Order: sequence, then C-alpha cells, then structure tokens
Amino acid sequence: MSLADAELTIGGVKLKGIYIAVVLSLATTIGGGVWTASSLYSRLEAVENRKIPSVKPVIERVTLIEQSLEANDVSQLQGKLAELGVNLKTIAEQQEKLLQVSDKLISLEKDIEAMKATVTKAELIADNMKDIESKFKTLNREVSELWQGLDYVSNPLNKP
Repeated sequence: MSLADAELTIGGVKLKGIYIAVVLSLATTIGGGVWTASSLYSRLEAVENRKIPSVKPVIERVTLIEQSLEANDVSQLQGKLAELGVNLKTIAEQQEKLLQVSDKLISLEKDIEAMKATVTKAELIADNMKDIESKFKTLNREVSELWQGLDYVSNPLNKP
C-alpha cells in the first residue's frame, strides 16, 4: 500500500494519501510555530518579571570618582612628573659627584697612610742620627783626650 493509494473518509469526505501527508506536515509546522511562540512569550515574561537594579548608585559613584580626580588635579600630573624627572636627574648627578669625591677621599687616605709610614721611618733615622751624633761626640772627645795624653807623654814638662 502506497501513499497515493491510501484513502481516509472523514464525515463523508474522502481524503487521498497525498492530501493527508500535506495536511499532517502543515499541522506539525503550525504546532511547532505555536510551541516556539509560547516559549518566546514565556521567556519575555521572565525578563519582564526580573527586577532591574537602579543605576543611581552607579551614577553617584562615577560622580564621586570624577570629583576626586578633579580634586587630585590629574590634569597637571604630566607637569609634576616632568619636574620629578628633572629632580631625579639632579639627584643622580649629585650622587655621581659624591662617588667621585669618595674615590678621591679613599685615595687621599691611602696617601696619608703612606706618608705616616715615611714619617715613622724618618723619625727612626733621626733617632739613629742622634745616637750616631752622640757617639761621634764621644769619639771626638776620646780622640782629643788621647791626643792630649800623647802630647803630655811626648812633652811631660810642658815646654814649648
């Protein structure tokens, strides 16, 4: 039995198989459309029933933020940043100079230590010279006394 041979009699009206297929397709399409419309309507009702929060607090917060930005004078921030950059460069240059002075100071300290060692050596030499000088005086006195003794022995009566 094929669709073309099938017949249905409803209230004295004979419907052939192809008409039944067309009516059935049309009925399911309309049913699907009704179901989709019903689903859409229920979603819209759910959205309408949803309470939308007030935007007044958000607007107030934005206003407060704008006021605080104006109070902090953000418009002049670029100028202040430039001034800070110049100050930072000046500080870096002064630090460089201080490092150079520190290096020179370390060099001078080394030179002073070397000079202290030289002065200590010179003091030792001077002390040794004093000892040598006193020994020379003693030696000169002894030589002088020896000559006097020899003079006396060679001329005991002291005749000229």
